[in-house]
Amino acid sequence: MKLKLDLHDIYNSGDEIERALRAVIDRAVATKAPLVEIIPGKGSGQLKKRVLRFLDRKEIKALYHRVEKDSDNFGRVFVHFRWK
Repeated sequence: MKLKLDLHDIYNSGDEIERALRAVIDRAVATKAPLVEIIPGKGSGQLKKRVLRFLDRKEIKALYHRVEKDSDNFGRVFVHFRWK
């Protein structure tokens, strides 16, 4: 099961972005999803930077295995989880 979060509709609302990112990570942990796809879109790259900063927080980083920036699509980030 892959979870997907498209940030196109809330790209200019800081609090909503934060809540949406937190919710999708929490949902992945709760359902033991192996993969979360986050779509910040291409644009200026600021939203993607914000997503990566969120994922780099110590308490968030502890929850997932690795982050993959899609080499074919600049506007997409994959968060991989490893469950035992």
